[in-house]
Amino acid sequence: MKTRLKYFWQIVFCLTVLLGSVLARLADGAEPKPMNIVLFLIDDLGWRDLGCQGSAYYQTPHIDRLAQEGVRFTDAYAACAVCSPTRAALMTGKYPARLLLTDWLPSGRWNPKAKLREGRFIRGLPIEEFTLAEALREAGYRTASIGKWHLGSEPFSLPEHHGFDVNIAGNAHGAPGSYFFPYQGNWLIPTTGLRAKWNVLADGKPGEYLTDRLTDEAVTFIQESRDKPFFLYFPHYGVHTPLQAKEDIIARYETVPEDQRQGKLVYAAMVQSIDDSVGRVLATLEESQLDQNTVVIFTSDNGGFYNATSNAPLRANKGAYYEGGIRVPLIVKWPDIAIPGLIVNEPVTSTDLYPTCLAAAELPLRPNQHLDGVNLKPLLNGTSQRLPQRSLFWHYPHYNDHPSSVPSSVIRKGPWKLIETFDPEGIELYDLANDIGETKNLAATETTRTAELLEELNRWRVTVGAERMFPNPDFDPSEVPAKKSKKK
Repeated sequence: MKTRLKYFWQIVFCLTVLLGSVLARLADGAEPKPMNIVLFLIDDLGWRDLGCQGSAYYQTPHIDRLAQEGVRFTDAYAACAVCSPTRAALMTGKYPARLLLTDWLPSGRWNPKAKLREGRFIRGLPIEEFTLAEALREAGYRTASIGKWHLGSEPFSLPEHHGFDVNIAGNAHGAPGSYFFPYQGNWLIPTTGLRAKWNVLADGKPGEYLTDRLTDEAVTFIQESRDKPFFLYFPHYGVHTPLQAKEDIIARYETVPEDQRQGKLVYAAMVQSIDDSVGRVLATLEESQLDQNTVVIFTSDNGGFYNATSNAPLRANKGAYYEGGIRVPLIVKWPDIAIPGLIVNEPVTSTDLYPTCLAAAELPLRPNQHLDGVNLKPLLNGTSQRLPQRSLFWHYPHYNDHPSSVPSSVIRKGPWKLIETFDPEGIELYDLANDIGETKNLAATETTRTAELLEELNRWRVTVGAERMFPNPDFDPSEVPAKKSKKK
């Protein structure tokens, strides 16, 4: 009872402050303007890789401040355990399985020696999808994508083909060749023996660091967009491999004893550069007197990379469908709406950002487009602690080289999470409320619940047209399949 009363009075106090702010602005005669939107999508940032998420190692004061000024979600999920499908889900409001875009691009051919044939998937965001950027641009927003795109290439799958007025550094590739100018890449195309050469930014100067350069571009875009509403989609390449950082920042972490380090020194420095970027964007909004008229969203596209950071207490890492692969940070600052410092435990996912951004822009929702997303505004302003009952789903009919990753489908309903694996075949059931580390498989004891969740998962796969995996007639158990590699 005391906890409920404390929460109640916290809500009353915060709503009083927010109401006072709104009335003061009306009294000043300020004409309401459409909300700007800045959406940070960090690449491979783990759930616990921020100070506000419990890390005592990574230094993220600017992001921590954003969490204090906004709402932080504890149970936010990426739509996929690898990058491209999550980006597609965010842009469309649809699950990757519904889009038939379920693996990172361009991945490679399915392995002819694997036990199962991988599900088919498309190699670019369909032009038929009406993206979040298109919806906002149609309403008069100036739109920019600055950073990683990774949803296709020419002739019709770059940001400019999907609603963005400005595209800086976005191409078909999922990583820069280098984080230092000239940023050139030379990459072995999986299973083909051919190579791709690219450069995310053609200009620059010696010593320039990509995270800083992209932030320069974002600052310029904000400063040039003061006179009309804008949508800045800021998908940083960091903290994806190659693990490269500025030497002076790396040196700051060298004094930390090894037993107190959560990840590699170079990765910690990359995280700090991302935090510096967030700080510069927030400062620019304040200097431009746009901070009270801008919604800022911060999240990640999947869990942390196993060879860079520790995702404990979560199990596993990027590429896997345990919590370490799909649970991610999510912070939303929405002036006059989001209650500062509020922590929300409701499970949410990448598809929810599309309708939430439409609500922020005071635009009608597009339920026929963002079929799998819901507006998070009721959670942000305290009018509700729960969304209408729903389940969250994942489907990954592919192999990849990340540890603990196997082809699988997943359903989370309330605190319960069921994983069906295809190779090897298996069923796992976890009670996340009491076992966040997924250490106790309860499928054998919770048989009724397991059967119900599996039935719901099967119905969902049929509804969205999820690709199945079939036995491979060329499979030879005596041969060890060659791994698909995406390394340079």
